[in-house]
Amino acid sequence: MPRSASRSRRSPRRRRRRARPPPRPHEGIALNDSHTALLLRDGVLLLGAAIVSVLIFRRLGLGAVLGYLVAGALLGPQGFALVGDAESKLGIAELGIVLLLFLVGLELNPARLWRLKRDIFGFGLAQVLLCGAGLSLAIYLLTGFSPAASLALGLPLALSSTAQVLPMLQSAGRMNTPLGERAFSILLFQDLSIVPLITVIAALSRAPVDPAAPPGWLLGVYTVAAIVGLVLAGRYIMNPLFRLIGGLGERELFVAAGLFTVLASAAVMEWLHLSTALGAFIAGMMLADSPYRHELEADVEPFRTILLGLFFIAVGMMLDLHVVAARPAFVIGMALLVVVVKAALIYGIARAFRIANRQALALGLLLSQGGEFGFVLFAQAEGARLIAPEAASLFGAIVTLSMATTPFLMKLARPYYQSVGPGARDDLDRPDGNSAPAIVVGYGRFGQTVAQMLMAKSVPVTIIDRDAEQIDVSTDFGTKVYYGDGLRLDLLRLAGAGEARAIVFCVDGDGLTAEVLDPLLRAFPQAAVLARVYDRRSLIRLDGLDLAGTTREVFESAVCMGRQALGAMGFADEEIATVEQEYRARDGRRLEAQSRSGDLRSAMETMFSPDRALGGKA
Repeated sequence: MPRSASRSRRSPRRRRRRARPPPRPHEGIALNDSHTALLLRDGVLLLGAAIVSVLIFRRLGLGAVLGYLVAGALLGPQGFALVGDAESKLGIAELGIVLLLFLVGLELNPARLWRLKRDIFGFGLAQVLLCGAGLSLAIYLLTGFSPAASLALGLPLALSSTAQVLPMLQSAGRMNTPLGERAFSILLFQDLSIVPLITVIAALSRAPVDPAAPPGWLLGVYTVAAIVGLVLAGRYIMNPLFRLIGGLGERELFVAAGLFTVLASAAVMEWLHLSTALGAFIAGMMLADSPYRHELEADVEPFRTILLGLFFIAVGMMLDLHVVAARPAFVIGMALLVVVVKAALIYGIARAFRIANRQALALGLLLSQGGEFGFVLFAQAEGARLIAPEAASLFGAIVTLSMATTPFLMKLARPYYQSVGPGARDDLDRPDGNSAPAIVVGYGRFGQTVAQMLMAKSVPVTIIDRDAEQIDVSTDFGTKVYYGDGLRLDLLRLAGAGEARAIVFCVDGDGLTAEVLDPLLRAFPQAAVLARVYDRRSLIRLDGLDLAGTTREVFESAVCMGRQALGAMGFADEEIATVEQEYRARDGRRLEAQSRSGDLRSAMETMFSPDRALGGKA
């Protein structure tokens, strides 16, 4: 074969290789860098706008939710068009809704659920049904929407804003009053009703049926099986896992396990074509009575806050401001209609449930706004082809405007909810209340004695310890101890420190410092804070703090043994009492001098020694 022929057959192959050179490494890096730069830019813009908007709206008393919505509207395509792809951001941010329902489930330990059953399943059910029917009828009569569309719009408007009302009640110190518990019960049922409302919208859907979706009866079977499976998983898998992680003392691992619990339960429900929100709620309920509940709440809460904020920003980005601007009178009028109809109906339902007039009026005003889950349900209705995108934008703006009225209505309701019930703290005295009036941090030998003495006077106590083995032992003796670091501000707040009358730190070692205790004293000024300290040096470091009491670890037991030793040496009880009294007085003077000077050698002359005795020999 001629060489020229052989070369001619090989040359096209070479030309093809030259025509498709392999990508250079730096080109892939440049692509990744561009994507990373876009994410960083969007993140900086979203967080920066959120911080500024929330600060302004908080200062105006309008709440963080409206700040997030306005920030999204300004950044979105209808505003300055600085950030795009709102749909993908909304998909990620919906995890905030999942985490919110997980935290709602954690609030429902069986004792509290049973105590609030009438308000949750009676008042809550009546409120959702009557307000949903009333608003659906009003929309049908006033707007000309079809019955199916009116129902898809009216039912979501029956829901109120959990993210807005509960923080306001907490900041006002009214969460554990009868009014606060009724508001919580109604909001809880509203959150639970999201799943059936989504089912109603799916039943009314005009969209083509998903061939991959199972039939309705099979979904019912899946729902029951999934709930039973999640409950069993919580009892036999998750609780032992948290016990194992708690024994290791790795907080990062605990955070990962908490998020895994939420996401895994939501993923199971998604795989079964069920509501991810329902899965997260069941996951929370199955851990509501777990000793690891407060630690889970504290670890998941920051993620919930960030993702829920991103959710509201994404909703604001998707609002069609041109549609709203074209019909401002309709938006304002419908928002006022929502507030008036809900306030009137909730007042009437409350009176039917024999709730006092002033409390009924306060409930009506507090829960008269639309809620954040309305945005989720409007999106479902749009996907089901029950309403047009323009209608979703209009009614999203209506919900937003109704939420803007909440701070003003809260101020209007304040004279009514501040005067209801015998007092703000009455609920704290009940053993079945959600918050106990006393919190004991550390349940070793020292903390057990303190807690036992409080319980001797029927004082409900919330006990926190970070020793997983100690928690198991205490459970065997019938004492409920919650796992967690009781020196963390966020965990204490979730454990009820904001309403507690006494917080007693009984932790081992020398971990209590002014840097640790000062923020707690500022955060919970209503509580008397008492501390067990390691030695006199630890006590000196806490000098100047407004503590209600301090006790050195071995001081009292050492004085007690000193008394016993003197008795064994034959001294009379009167002499022993004199020695104790003088020792305590000298120790106090020496401690004051050491605290002023910072020198442990101060006032050494007050110490007893063989040549400085009170007199009297055995």
